[in-house]
Amino acid sequence: MSARTHFRTHPATTGGVDIRLPWWALALPALAFIGLFLLILSPSNAHAVGSDPAIPRLVERAQQLLGH
Repeated sequence: MSARTHFRTHPATTGGVDIRLPWWALALPALAFIGLFLLILSPSNAHAVGSDPAIPRLVERAQQLLGH
């Protein structure tokens, strides 16, 4: 007994994969990144005990480089 072969009635797609993301799949990581970036830019709002001043100096230096 041989098994029947099923033929496709339409050709297989040869294009790219069609993946659709919901709007929040891109919006939430973007909002989280912006929020964390704003916290880094304004360290005066963060009340850390004994914080290392290296990050504010790094941000200051980046602002100086981007300002010129």
